[in-house]
Amino acid sequence: MPTVEILKALLLGFSVGLTGALVPGPMLFATIELSLKKGWLAGPQVVFGHIIVEVALYILILLGAASLVGSGVISAIFLIGGLSLLVFGLFTLKDARAAASSSSTSQDSSGLRLTSNPVLIGLVTSVSNPYFWIWWLTAGGALVLKEYELGIIFAMAYMLGHWTADLSWFTVISGSFSRGKALLSQKTHRYILYTCGIFLVIFGFYFMLNYNNSMQML
Repeated sequence: MPTVEILKALLLGFSVGLTGALVPGPMLFATIELSLKKGWLAGPQVVFGHIIVEVALYILILLGAASLVGSGVISAIFLIGGLSLLVFGLFTLKDARAAASSSSTSQDSSGLRLTSNPVLIGLVTSVSNPYFWIWWLTAGGALVLKEYELGIIFAMAYMLGHWTADLSWFTVISGSFSRGKALLSQKTHRYILYTCGIFLVIFGFYFMLNYNNSMQML
């Protein structure tokens, strides 16, 4: 029955999406940092930025445009994306230093800072992650097209399941860290921010220095 097949597509999308969400990456560490500042809503907002990118990719995959992307484009994504994550990580480390004083933790030094917008951070950490692109231009795209063979409703159900997994996991993450914020000492808060910043810097350097090896995955 069509209903059963739609449920299967939803479950497949949820399972695949959860598997990807559980793997630590730039978006996870950015969510942890933002949750300490903005509360549990940071998680859903970050995922919304992530979804904006995936909606665009989903449409391009159905239109067949994804197959036109060459290795040169992916190489540029690795380099530019790595640099973006490096800069974002350095901003996080700067915030960690500012957390040493209570007056600095109460508010951002600039309301226009990149790190103050969770939706934008979700978008940036997605676009700047080369493995995100590799996944969607290979296995992810193949799964969408496989469901699309059964009909557009099945492809949409797959994506809905995928986004539900992302939203569920990152809401749990942001809820956990925002709830524990009151229990964290200033020192612990600062160390968590340092850890997030260091991991983001490492991701940035890794993407910039190892993109040639990663290209072999395509």
